[in-house]
Amino acid sequence: MGYRVVVVGATGNVGRETLNILAEREFPADEVAVLASRRSLGTECSFGDKTLKVQDLEQFDFTG
Repeated sequence: MGYRVVVVGATGNVGRETLNILAEREFPADEVAVLASRRSLGTECSFGDKTLKVQDLEQFDFTG
């Protein structure tokens, strides 16, 4: 069973490094969401061999 992970501030230095470390260590994540402010909406972030689209932090539903 894997984890569901959300990286807030994914377009910043700390967020990008967090994604790199998770990928390097092959963290068992079933789902990874990358969040940032509205001005970063639509930006893409790398996570291992995947490309993830940045979602709006203010609109993200953390209950799911």
